[in-house]
Amino acid sequence: MPPEAKFHVDELASFPDKVTSSVESPCFLVNEDLLIKNAKILDDVRRRTGAKVLLALKAFSMHSAFPALRQHLDGVCASGPMEARLGKEEFAKEVHTFAPAYSDRDMEEVLRYSDTIIFNSVGQLVKYRDAVRSSGRRVDIGLRVNPGYSEVKADLYNPVISGSRLGIQPEDIEGADLEGIDGLHFHALCEQNADSLVRVLASFEQRYGRYMKGLKWVNFGGGHHITRKDYDVDLLVKTINSFKERYGVQVHIEPGEAVALNSGVLVATVLDIVHNGIDIAILDTSAEAHMPDVLAAPYRPEIIGAGRPGELGRTYRLGGLTCLAGDVIGDYSFDRELRPGDRIVFLDMAHYTMVKTTMFNGVRHPSIAIYRPSSEKVDVVKKFGYEDYKNRLS
Repeated sequence: MPPEAKFHVDELASFPDKVTSSVESPCFLVNEDLLIKNAKILDDVRRRTGAKVLLALKAFSMHSAFPALRQHLDGVCASGPMEARLGKEEFAKEVHTFAPAYSDRDMEEVLRYSDTIIFNSVGQLVKYRDAVRSSGRRVDIGLRVNPGYSEVKADLYNPVISGSRLGIQPEDIEGADLEGIDGLHFHALCEQNADSLVRVLASFEQRYGRYMKGLKWVNFGGGHHITRKDYDVDLLVKTINSFKERYGVQVHIEPGEAVALNSGVLVATVLDIVHNGIDIAILDTSAEAHMPDVLAAPYRPEIIGAGRPGELGRTYRLGGLTCLAGDVIGDYSFDRELRPGDRIVFLDMAHYTMVKTTMFNGVRHPSIAIYRPSSEKVDVVKKFGYEDYKNRLS
């Protein structure tokens, strides 16, 4: 997470102590008002551009929150049959599906739930084009292409790097039978501002502009950090409108993180304090099981009331509850001594957390709750127990 994505004072106030102390620990707690605030910003982009804005379920698929988002977005983008079904049944608007490849079984299910299906290769297009046409439903067909340029620094999140399996290269589309194609899709951003999109788009047009004639739409993918405070929304609007004028197509965007950015926290509790060269607080949560991007990215999540190591009076290493030696969230300082029973509130934990959690080690899984400030009510919408753990395996 970039430094500019940190919480601000008004957002910190959206999770008062009386609320975070009221939920069972550990718990993912999402503020519905902040979700709606983000959705309204995205809705403004829709209004000013006519673009379709789709929730990327890979980032945020908390379907109990869909009613709060539905009126502001056009639908969802899915990564396969299960997300497509969730989008159709729970979001109940458009479903656009992309996967690196589809099996015959996947395609049968995806066709049942999707309004748009995007293929990652000409071979898969040729294999399934007739099935889409004969499905009895009007389903758009798209191709994902590689725009050839990205400013994503971490290779793990960069779909444009050499050797990437994502997106068709220009030489592979040259001379191919593209009959029936409704649109092109590219994705090359990750937590980035609109100026990065401008440069990616220039590369996309240079590579694939010749194929634009007759298309209905172009999907600019996700990674647009639209709801971040410093995001240049006006530049995004200008870029979309200019592209539409040049090519006469609809534009789609697929924000996921931007929908849930800064809208949720993970509430945890200190279980024990040990010492090994540094004071270590063992928590009832886990980086490995509950916030894996902390280890994969890696990044250091912000905590309410905590600072950098040495910044405040007492510094602690915060460790998770699994047996993995590296299950460490990071080093933080506090203005007081930590004791067992103290609550720790991790910020910006709504996106790419709940969707990535595991039940590794059988660690108690965080509950999921929605906080509605207008009524000061917290609804626990999901609790997990032994049966959830057991039924994941055979």
